[in-house]
Amino acid sequence: MSIFGNKSFGSKATDSVRDALPADHPAGTSLKSDAEWRQELSPEEYHVLRQAGTERPYTGEYWDTHTAGVYQCRACGTELFTSNEKFDSHCGWPSFWAPLAEGTVRYIHDRTLGMERIEVRCATCDSHLGHVFEGEGYATPTDQRFCINSVSLKLVPREDQESGGQQGGQEQDGQD
Repeated sequence: MSIFGNKSFGSKATDSVRDALPADHPAGTSLKSDAEWRQELSPEEYHVLRQAGTERPYTGEYWDTHTAGVYQCRACGTELFTSNEKFDSHCGWPSFWAPLAEGTVRYIHDRTLGMERIEVRCATCDSHLGHVFEGEGYATPTDQRFCINSVSLKLVPREDQESGGQQGGQEQDGQD
């Protein structure tokens, strides 16, 4: 099912990226205060993750990375994407055709800047990650492009996962 259809958003679609999490959301009781986020994050991380900012294209750490591993939320460490779903979209930001698992990200109608877009946020800490676009003609299994800010992510390379006792994924074969 497309995330762009009514079923995915239901009546919980919002009109602004600044809307609060629903009371029943798992992160609803564990959110940090603004002061805590400011202390924990760099100014650029804070601007993107907490204020829904965007880094300049072709400047982020991961836009052209082909390292096999898992991409975590930089704010809370939740695993969000893997290199298996990363692809070269040539847009200047890391692009993925799907998140790691359903429920790891949440979607918000974003009507800022005079555009209709779908914002992607971490489902655990409600940090802004980027936007998802559909129907652009990329040859991916979902026809979706999760355009994610590098500063929102932390890549844990596969060899780091395996040495830490975590289970590694399938081999990459350089397809990102």
